[in-house]
Amino acid sequence: MSRQDRAGIAARAARLLDEHRARQPFAPFRDDAALRDLEQAYAVQDAFIARLAASRGTSSAGYKIGLTSARMQAMCGIASPIAGVVLADGLAASGTTLSRGGYGRLGIEFEIGVRLGADLPVAGAPYSAAQVAAAVVAVCPAIEVVDDRGADYRGLDMLSLVADNSWNAGLVLGPWRATWPDLDAVAGQAQCDGVALDRGLGADVLGHPFNALTWLANHLAAHGQMLRAGQVVATGSLITTRFPERPAVYRFTLDGLGEVAVEVVD
Repeated sequence: MSRQDRAGIAARAARLLDEHRARQPFAPFRDDAALRDLEQAYAVQDAFIARLAASRGTSSAGYKIGLTSARMQAMCGIASPIAGVVLADGLAASGTTLSRGGYGRLGIEFEIGVRLGADLPVAGAPYSAAQVAAAVVAVCPAIEVVDDRGADYRGLDMLSLVADNSWNAGLVLGPWRATWPDLDAVAGQAQCDGVALDRGLGADVLGHPFNALTWLANHLAAHGQMLRAGQVVATGSLITTRFPERPAVYRFTLDGLGEVAVEVVD
């Protein structure tokens, strides 16, 4: 990578950090700042996360995988998965409170979370779904907190979305289970103040949540990175994102796995 490329990546990362601090609306990188490809977009993401983690005195705790269901891909107009980093200070237990005022625009996604019990080194790639599944030690219902900063979804720029850490703003975790049913057949239901919002199946996530995890393991290996024991991963929303417009309690229940909840306040 040239000195000019490194400077451009650093400048974009600094811009993202400034925009988040000022809670500015999401603005794709355009003109001279436009991103040329996914490799550059993930390089900006890495630089942005390094700056964000340093500013908050935290570190990476795992990853989110986005756009793993047909409905989410249709919503964003993007036909492939994307990844982002989950920071340790963004992890919360079920029942946590989220303030809408703390985000550009708060979004809530309803997912199956996993925890790794073994490393998946770069040297072992490409990984099969069976190899990745063997590294999982626990699963849970999860709510991903996203901040799209009021993005316009018409013609959404995938590269700018990736650079902006795929919009991850945290992860709320339900109870961990060391044993679990067949995840492709697991049904999940989201509710708002006790009223059903929508349902989805584990199979909606690339056919099986571990398929999404396999995509992530191989994606990271291609960039010289790896999944590590102890990390958590949100495998993608079973239904489309919800954007709270008032105080409410959101619950997500996975059959055989339990429930996770968040309270949204102003």
